[in-house]
Amino acid sequence: MVRQANRDAPPTRQTSRETPRQTPREALDDAAVEEVGEVVMAASRLFVAISARSLAAIDTTLTLPQLRTLVVLDGEGPVKLAALATALDVNPSTAMRTVDKLEAQALVDRQVNPDNRREVLLRLTPEGAGLVERVMDHRRREIRAIVSRLPADQRTGLVRSLRALAGAADEALTGPEPGPAERTARSI
Repeated sequence: MVRQANRDAPPTRQTSRETPRQTPREALDDAAVEEVGEVVMAASRLFVAISARSLAAIDTTLTLPQLRTLVVLDGEGPVKLAALATALDVNPSTAMRTVDKLEAQALVDRQVNPDNRREVLLRLTPEGAGLVERVMDHRRREIRAIVSRLPADQRTGLVRSLRALAGAADEALTGPEPGPAERTARSI
């Protein structure tokens, strides 16, 4: 015998352990967000591969984290170690080890802050700046070659979508006005 629910009974309260049922619209929205997430992850893998190929193309032993450090220094100018670590979102000791390796390759140097002689500023050497320029030029060429394969209407849609994604990321990560580290992160 099948028991029928009492239609006149008061609704039961949902406990915190129960999962609320999604409407069909919410389920579609979740599926769309999941699909976008997967596509963005695939694009992210593509851009990391392009960065790695760009490093290999200029015949350097530089790692991607070291390149990221150089790009931040290129965008920020001379900075203190703490500011660099914040921009890279790493511990100062990690930033220091990276800087030590880059300094050994003559890509970064340290200088006394002219405004406060107790502080040391980190900056790119001309060799470091040239390396960043060569890697970025290679990345731009490779991205341009990929994007040029898309029809014009898809390129327009891609620009709109990527701008919207970048704007949403800025709001989610930094609030309405990004600081210098967040502006630099966009160039990496």
